[in-house]
Amino acid sequence: MAEKLVVISDMWGVKKGLWITSYFGYLQQYYNIKFYDCQQLADIDVPVSTEENIHKAFVEGGIDTAVAHLLKKESEPSHYLAFSTGGTIAWKAALKGLPMKSLTAISPTRVRYEEQSPNVPMNLIFGECDKFKPGMKWAKQVEVDLNVVPSFGHQLYSDEKIISEVCLDLLEKVTKKAI
Repeated sequence: MAEKLVVISDMWGVKKGLWITSYFGYLQQYYNIKFYDCQQLADIDVPVSTEENIHKAFVEGGIDTAVAHLLKKESEPSHYLAFSTGGTIAWKAALKGLPMKSLTAISPTRVRYEEQSPNVPMNLIFGECDKFKPGMKWAKQVEVDLNVVPSFGHQLYSDEKIISEVCLDLLEKVTKKAI
């Protein structure tokens, strides 16, 4: 039976997330995938969908709402792949007891405000040019390793090169067991 992979979108959800289908293309035959649109998980419905308005809605309660909903919806230990705000939601849910086998979080810049890290195998990936990525001092304080990719910014998770590398890493988690 396939391992479960929970995928949580970035703040745009499916509205600007065609890139996410590339991940599914690589992973769907090896994982049982459950997808969450970040905005739906957070009950966010802003009248004007600007980056500023959506970001504000997440910061002013949306992230906490999404964490609460995720904790209600997921109860079995699973692998998690999450993007930007979705990565922050997964991180916070893990700290509140969400059973997690692993967390691959790409550009979860708001984790820089966290003072502790979940006790799960993690791959935290950031673009070198992302001005909001956490610093090495923070990484040492919360005892995590940062995987910083040179020459990329915040949206690195939508780049085909990064997509294939992330997926190969996730596929190793399930194919090594079969050998």
